[in-house]
Amino acid sequence: MVDNRNKEIGKIIKQQRIMVPLTLKELSEASGVSSSHLGRIERGERFPSADILRKIAKPLGFGEAELFASAGYLSSSSPGTERGKEDTVGHLDPYVAHVLAQESVEVQRVVIAILTIFKNLAKH
Repeated sequence: MVDNRNKEIGKIIKQQRIMVPLTLKELSEASGVSSSHLGRIERGERFPSADILRKIAKPLGFGEAELFASAGYLSSSSPGTERGKEDTVGHLDPYVAHVLAQESVEVQRVVIAILTIFKNLAKH
């Protein structure tokens, strides 16, 4: 059974892959995730784990936190992961993550950018 959450994240990933542009094979090679598994994710047959999202974020041009928000996950990367890259948004409130996951990719990107700006301002 394919649920809407699977379809939505699959659609986001496929749209971004096509926009980059990458073939499934190229994304597979860049991320280390099999092209057959990526295809099942894009078709909404599978929901990507946090590990898979981390692997495909950079080749797709997403920030890890941005892709986690799109998938409805709480941002769970910690400082020092992914080549020392800091988590750009921090932990999202579960309600905010759920609501954000319902929005279009464009809205998600804007919200993540705004949250990142606020976080950076709070540091100063």
